Amino acid sequence: MRAAIIVAAGVALATAGGASALAAERLKPEEIKATFFTGQPFTASTPGNIKYTMVFATDGNVTRTPVGRSGNKGEGTWKLSRDGYCTTWKGNKPACFTVIPAGDNKWSVMQGVTTRASWSK
Repeated sequence: MRAAIIVAAGVALATAGGASALAAERLKPEEIKATFFTGQPFTASTPGNIKYTMVFATDGNVTRTPVGRSGNKGEGTWKLSRDGYCTTWKGNKPACFTVIPAGDNKWSVMQGVTTRASWSK
């Protein structure tokens, strides 16, 4: 019985530590702005491997241009949020995201626990 309590406590601590580590890895809104929202283009890929050139302008506008034949061109606006950023593409409702480092010059764009895109520079 005592061993089971110790194991359960260890699992609880490990789980809490994992959640803290994930939260610590997430880019802060100011880091997202300084890294991506500079008016300089970078590449975004969807989970379906559709690639776009993204430009988040410093004035709050954003554009996406398909790199290949797939995907749709788009424009909208962005703003920082408490945990990351939000975009509103023309004709769509606002959506908010967080950004997590995913390797050398790669980041995962998350909506909750779902990966919505991968960004690279």
